[in-house]
Formats: sequence, C-alpha cells, structure tokens
Amino acid sequence: MLFSYGEIVMRILSKRQLKELVLYSPQHVARLEKAGQFPKRVKLGPNRVGWVESEVLEWLKVRLAERKNPTDTPD
Repeated sequence: MLFSYGEIVMRILSKRQLKELVLYSPQHVARLEKAGQFPKRVKLGPNRVGWVESEVLEWLKVRLAERKNPTDTPD
C-alpha cells in the first residue's frame, strides 16, 4: 500500500508483509513496540494497522549492523 504525504511517498506494510519481513509473531511485535524496541504501528482504520516500510527496514539495518559489530563478547 502506497501513501503520498506531501512529496514523500511511503509504503505501508500489512501484518502479513511485516511477518514475512521480520519473521516475528504478531504478539512478539506488539511486545517489542510496547517496549519501544520496534517501529510503532500506524492505525489506518477501525480494524486495520500497518507499519511504515522505511522505519522497519531501518530497524533491520540496525540489527544487521549489530551482527557485524557485536558489542558484547561471548563468555
């Protein structure tokens, strides 16, 4: 789903698309959102939510960067 906000065009991911991208259950995504560790959902209607694709992709980039440069050393 694409939305135009001024000159910015953004893609909104559905729950199904989000699950395919991050491989987390909806319950785990909700827990991460509540803890401030995942991009917040956007309410699109009474029974519809979505996530801004660019925010989710940025979240994934951070996870990948952490994998490449781990801050914790194994015991």
